[in-house]
Amino acid sequence: MKKILLPLFAAGVFAMPSLAQASSNPYISASGGLGLQNHSNVNNIDDAIVYKAGFVTSGALGLRDNNVRLEAEVGYHSTIVDNALINIGDAKLAIWTYMANGYYDIAMNNPSVTPYIMAGLGMSDATLSDGNVGSQSSNQFTWQVGGGFGIKASDKVTIDIGYRYLSPSDGHFDGATVSLSSHNIMGGLRYAF
Repeated sequence: MKKILLPLFAAGVFAMPSLAQASSNPYISASGGLGLQNHSNVNNIDDAIVYKAGFVTSGALGLRDNNVRLEAEVGYHSTIVDNALINIGDAKLAIWTYMANGYYDIAMNNPSVTPYIMAGLGMSDATLSDGNVGSQSSNQFTWQVGGGFGIKASDKVTIDIGYRYLSPSDGHFDGATVSLSSHNIMGGLRYAF
C-alpha cells in the first residue's frame, strides 16, 4: 500500500506548481507539537494500551484563494507505550500520515489574527515496534478535523497555532485490531510566496 500511496502523494505535490499559476497565493508550512494518543482499544478490550505524551510534526504545500486553503501534507506522529493490558513489552507507536487538507479562514476585524477551521482526508501507515510483537505496520484510511488561528508576523510569514483530532481507521497488528486516534496541539510557520 505504501508503494502506491507515496508516488500518488508525490505526483500531487509536484502538480502544485502548475496549480499555483491559477492561484496567486501558494505557500509552504511546517509545524510540530504535542501528540496525545488516545488509549487504544484492542480486540474490544477498552483502554488496553495507554500511551505517554508524544510528538507530532508535519510539512505541507498549499494554495490559498481568498478565505479557502487547500494543501497536501505529510506528517509524523510518535509516542511510547506507557502501560498495556496485553503483552507487547516496551513498544513505540509511529504513524506517518499523507493528507489532503482544506481550511476555511474566518475573516475578522483584526487582519493580523485569523481563526480557521480545517478538515482532511488521506492515508496513514502505523508501525508498532520494539515490543514483543517485533515491528509490524498497518495502512489505513485517515481523517482529521481541527481549528486554530494564524498570527500574521509579516507580509509573507504567518504563525499557526491549532488543534487537530486525527482518526485513522483501526490498525491491524499480528491479528489484533488496535484503535489509533489522537489529539494534537500544534504550532508552526506558514510562508506565502
